Amino acid sequence: MGTVTVDELDDLVVRLSDVGVRRGDTHLLSGVSWNVEVDERWVILGANGAGKTTLLRLAAAELHPTTGQVHVLGERLGRVDVFELRPRIGFCSAAVLARVPPQERVLDVVVSAGYAVVGRWREEYDPLDTARATELCKSLGIAHLTEREFGTLSEGERKRTMIARALMTDPELLLLDEPAAGLDLGGREDLVARLSELARDPDAPTTILVTHHVEEIPPGFTHVLLVSDGGVVAHGLLDDVLTSENLSATFGQDLELDRLGDRYFARRRAGG
Repeated sequence: MGTVTVDELDDLVVRLSDVGVRRGDTHLLSGVSWNVEVDERWVILGANGAGKTTLLRLAAAELHPTTGQVHVLGERLGRVDVFELRPRIGFCSAAVLARVPPQERVLDVVVSAGYAVVGRWREEYDPLDTARATELCKSLGIAHLTEREFGTLSEGERKRTMIARALMTDPELLLLDEPAAGLDLGGREDLVARLSELARDPDAPTTILVTHHVEEIPPGFTHVLLVSDGGVVAHGLLDDVLTSENLSATFGQDLELDRLGDRYFARRRAGG
């Protein structure tokens, strides 16, 4: 992708340069180069096992590359204290959700992100922190649930709680790992609508969302990275890159992509 100057690097939120990730003899990623600029909204799309979550963990500074270089928020992994970098990143994933105690109050799930802990104990929070957590819950449609125990929520309510938590520290980068996974149709559509509102907010952080369903792409997202078998199939502006041909190459099937308004739908071609 050519040489990037120091000034240009400062404008990049994420930069992967010929990155590979290997576990034993298995290559999770190979030769991946990818740039994410400020205010862009990216979708990473691919089949199960394509390398999507591995890419997101690199961007979250939770994983180091085996080969190549990764820069996140202007810092190179391997040369930065990741414990200072991670508070600048909001990360919503099933792994984080699974660590939340079921008896935890919803408002505490959100506000405790300020201390980077899961499960409130004896830490004290400023009234401004509580007010911000309350406002985030309101924006995600869960204001009426703030006193409920997390374990009593529906799957969709839990996902929205975790997104509010990821936004609590006012991150520069927001990472969403399959946020609609496990939701029913109504829950999915509600979440897609709320993520669309977030994507169109000019004050929202640069966002990267992982999915394997084009139907889950929220309107307002601008770019897409298509991955297959740990490599890049195509990347760039969503309207240019998300085509039937590229989608077929990504999933290894003859797929037909349709668009209705600002939503996408895909199906296998008859006889394909």
